[in-house]
Amino acid sequence: MTTAMPAPDSAPADPLIHDSTPDAARQMQRLLAIMARLRDPVTGCPWDVEQTFATIAPYTIEEAHEVADAIEREAWDELAGELGDLLLQSVFHARMAEEAGLFDFAQVARLIADKMVARHPNVFGDAERAESAAAQVASWEAVKAQERAARHERRTLDGVAAGLPALMRAAKLQARAARVGFDWPDTEGVLDKIAEEARELAEAPDPDAREAEMGDLLFALANLARRLGIDPEAALRRTNTKFIRRFNAVEDGLQARGKTPAESDLAEMDALWNRIRAAESGG
Repeated sequence: MTTAMPAPDSAPADPLIHDSTPDAARQMQRLLAIMARLRDPVTGCPWDVEQTFATIAPYTIEEAHEVADAIEREAWDELAGELGDLLLQSVFHARMAEEAGLFDFAQVARLIADKMVARHPNVFGDAERAESAAAQVASWEAVKAQERAARHERRTLDGVAAGLPALMRAAKLQARAARVGFDWPDTEGVLDKIAEEARELAEAPDPDAREAEMGDLLFALANLARRLGIDPEAALRRTNTKFIRRFNAVEDGLQARGKTPAESDLAEMDALWNRIRAAESGG
């Protein structure tokens, strides 16, 4: 007669693998612990372990754009996930900083909390509540100017992040210059400048000159967007989305004719494009 051996006790469940609690603080601690495990030099993920601030920075920028894209598309079912991806970037950088003895996530959270309190004396202090969003922005600019002075940023353009998308940074640089009076008196001046830069681009004699003139033209266009109250990055993202939608429709039209774009020509594709554009505009 064989006696069955007792089943070994099952290993305790790993709390990092599954935790559906809705408690925000607990989930934040879980995420921090997951990142610490991923970065463990012995038992962690080799890819995560070998990353640095420099290698992760492009992902941070990409995830911020993914958030903006989900908002623009009103893809609310995707937004929570995209915000999680962006949060992971802060956690990743903070973990690498903690390993290097620079700072930790608690300091990151404390600094932004302190900044929000300092920038809202109308909510957390004795200052009167701003009457409008515009008045609040003016108050913020005054506080930010004090912060820049404390960081010894004495020049007007100091502190405009070099890592911003180029169009966004151009608009911010121009806004800073405008605050001290370095700006066109009216929009007509900007339009004239755009026409001038377009002529110079057309007349540029070599590739290097063309690149320089293209930069000047884009800079002038970003300035026009700023004066019109338009975010140039958002405007270009919107046009990119429109281009994708219309070109996909062109491909669909060609497919209905048994063709691919490579088997078509510009005249046929342009005719389809114009038909699609007219249908979208209702004309």
